[in-house]
Amino acid sequence: MNRILSYAAWAMALSLGFGFLAGCSGSSGGGTPTPVASITSFVASPANITAGASVNLVGVFANGTGIITPGNVAVNSGSVVTVSPITTTIYTLTVTPASGAAVTQTVTVTVAPAPPSITSFVANPATIIAGGTTTLTAVFANGAGVITPGNLAVTSGTPVSVSPTTTTTYTLTVTPTSGTAVTQTATVTVTPAPPSITSFVANPATIAAGGSATLTAVFANGAGVITPGNLAVTSGTGITVSPRATTIYTLTVTPATGTAITQSATVTVLTSVTVNQSSIGPPITDQLMGMNMAVWYDPTTPAILPAFKTAGIKAMRWPGGSESDDYHWASNTVCQGIPLAPVAEEANAEFSTVAADLIIPGGLDLALTADYGTNATCTGPGEPSEAAAWVSAALADGVNVSHVTVGNEQYGSWEEDLHAIPNDPTTYANATVGTSGYYELIKAANSKTQVGVSVNPGNTPEWDPIVLSKAKYDFVEYHFYPQAPGQESDTFLVQQAAQELTTTINSIKSELAAAGEPDTPIYVGEIGSVYTDPGKQTSSITQALFAGQVLGEMMNAGVSRATWWLGFGGCSDASGGNFSSSLYGWQTFGGYMVFSDGTPEYGCEGAPVVPAGTLLPTARAFQLFSSVALNGENVLSTSVAGDTTDVRAYAATNNGGSALVLFNLNEAASEPVVVALSAQSTSSLVTVQTYSKAIYDQSQNNVWASPTTSSLGAQSFPLTLTLAPWSMNVVIVK
Repeated sequence: MNRILSYAAWAMALSLGFGFLAGCSGSSGGGTPTPVASITSFVASPANITAGASVNLVGVFANGTGIITPGNVAVNSGSVVTVSPITTTIYTLTVTPASGAAVTQTVTVTVAPAPPSITSFVANPATIIAGGTTTLTAVFANGAGVITPGNLAVTSGTPVSVSPTTTTTYTLTVTPTSGTAVTQTATVTVTPAPPSITSFVANPATIAAGGSATLTAVFANGAGVITPGNLAVTSGTGITVSPRATTIYTLTVTPATGTAITQSATVTVLTSVTVNQSSIGPPITDQLMGMNMAVWYDPTTPAILPAFKTAGIKAMRWPGGSESDDYHWASNTVCQGIPLAPVAEEANAEFSTVAADLIIPGGLDLALTADYGTNATCTGPGEPSEAAAWVSAALADGVNVSHVTVGNEQYGSWEEDLHAIPNDPTTYANATVGTSGYYELIKAANSKTQVGVSVNPGNTPEWDPIVLSKAKYDFVEYHFYPQAPGQESDTFLVQQAAQELTTTINSIKSELAAAGEPDTPIYVGEIGSVYTDPGKQTSSITQALFAGQVLGEMMNAGVSRATWWLGFGGCSDASGGNFSSSLYGWQTFGGYMVFSDGTPEYGCEGAPVVPAGTLLPTARAFQLFSSVALNGENVLSTSVAGDTTDVRAYAATNNGGSALVLFNLNEAASEPVVVALSAQSTSSLVTVQTYSKAIYDQSQNNVWASPTTSSLGAQSFPLTLTLAPWSMNVVIVK
C-alpha cells in the first residue's frame, strides 16, 4: 500500500514540475538547490620545459574557488598562472564550492634539466714572463667546473691562480648532473724570462805576468759565453784564465729567444819591464835627432830654431828629397819643365843664408844630398864636381858637411836621371869611383865628409847587391815609409810598423856583410808614415807613437844617423790625403811637416790658426827622446813579460843612471808596468815625462799641449808605473 502511495506521489511530483521533490529536500514551504563544483579543464602550456623556463597553468572551472598546488596559488577560472618548476611537477587544481565536496584535476609539467653553459673563461694577464703568475676566471652554470691541466676544481666567478712555465692552453670543462659537458679554452702565453746577470767578477782582478785569475759569472735565463776565448760558462762555476796582457773579459748571456746581455770584468796584468844594466849595447848618438829641410820653405823663418831646440833636433838633411836630383846649389835653381830648364828656388835657400841663419846658430850637423840626376844647365847627368864644390863652399861658410849621399832614391824611376841608362845600379855605382867620381872629389874637398850611397833592400830591379859590391862609400842611406797612401792603418802604424824598420835594417846589415862591408854605418835619411799624400795620421798621436818607437828601434840597431821627413814645409788638407774616419785624429789637415808652418797656408787654407813652430805630435816624440839620445851613452837591453802587444820598452845609460822609454800602445786602457833594474834597487830621483792620447786630444780645440813631467822623488825598485792609454813615457832613473 505504501509503494502505491509513493508512486502516486511521484506522479504528482512530475505533474507539479518537481515541486514535490524540491519541497521534500528543502524547507517546508520550498527553495533553490546548491550548485555542484565542476572543472572543465586544467592545462599546462607548454607541458614540457627546460629547468629555469616558465609554464602557464590555466584552469576552467565553476561553482567554487580554485587553488593550484604546490604553491597554494589562488586562481580564477580561465586566468593564467605562471610557474617555473625546477623539476617535473604535478600541479593540482582544487575547486572548492561554498558547501559540499571539492573537485580536483591535475596536470603534469615535465622539466628537463638545463644544459651546462659557460659565459666566459679568461686569463688575466693573458701573457706572462716565465716564473710569473696569472689568474683564470670562469663564469658558468648548470654543472661542476674543472680546469685542466691540473684538474683544478673551480667555482663560477672565483679566480684560480696558475704559474705555467711554458705557453699553455687551459680547458674549462663544465659537467652537468646528466647530459653532455661543455668546454671552453683560455691560452696563457709564457714568454721566456729575460736573461739576467747578477755578477761577473775576476779574482784576483790584478795578476803578475804569467799568473792566473778566476772568472765567476752568476746569471740566469740564457747560455753564458766569455770572450775572448769563447769560453762556455755555467752560472756560479769559475773559469781560470791566464791572460798575457791586461784583458777586458765580456760575459754574454744569450736567451733561447730575445736579446743577449753582457757584462765585463777586467783582469789587469802587471806587465814587467826588466832592464839589464850590465848588458851594454851599441853606442848612442844624438844624430838620431834629425830633420829634413827643403829648399821650398824659407829657412830663415824665425820659428824654426826655437822649435828645433825644444824638440832637441841635432841633425839636418838638405836640400830635400827628389828635389835634390834637380837642385843646383851655386845658382839656387832647380831643373823643371819640359824641356828641363833652371828655375829659381826660394830666395833665402841660398846656401850661405841657410848656413848663417839655420845650420850654424842651430848647432846642426849637416848632411847633403848631391845632385846625381842633372847638371847645372839641366842638359845632362849630375856632375861630381858640383857636389865637391858645394862641400868646399860649405866649409868656407863655416859648415863642416858630415855626410853627402850620391843622389836621392836613384833606384826608383820617379827620380830625375839624365844618365844614358837612367836609374841603373851599375851606372850609379860607377859614378862614385875613380879620381873623377863622387867619392874622391868630395873627399878631396873635405876629408872629414862621409860619402854614401842609396840602398833599398828587395828593390826590383835588383839594386843593392850591385851597388854595394861596385860603389865606393863610407855609409849607406835608406828611406823608410811603411804605408802606401789610402792603405793607412792605425793598428799597423802603432803596433807593427816600427819593428818592420828593424827587420829592414837587419837585411841591410846582411847585404853589407855579403859585400864585405859589415861595419858600414847605416843612415836612415828619410822616415815617415806614408810615402806620399800625407793624411790624418801625420798630425795625430798615432804617428807620434810610431816615431817614438822608430827612434828606439834605430837606437837599438846602432843606426848612425837619422833625419825625419819633414821638419817644415809640407801642409796638405783633406783633399789630398787619407782622412778616413777609421783613422784616429781631430785635424782636417795633415802633412809631412812635424812643426807647424804657420797655418792656414797654401795647401791648408782651411786649417785653423796654428802658429809657426808649434810642435805637432810627432815633434813631441822627438822632444821626449832627446832626453835619451845622448852622445857617450849606450843601449841597455830590456825584456818585457806580460803584455808584449801593448807594452814596448827601450833603455839606455843616462848620465850615470838609466833611461827607459816605455810605450802603452793600447788606445783605451791604462797599463800598469812593474819596472825592475838588474843592478839597482833604489834611486835618489825618478822623473817621468809623458806624451799621451789625452794630451793630444786637446788639439781638438786647437790646443797643442806639451808633454807632462812628474818627479817621483826617491824610489825603490821594482817600481810600478801606470802608463796612460796610447802614451810614450821617458823614465829617467838616477
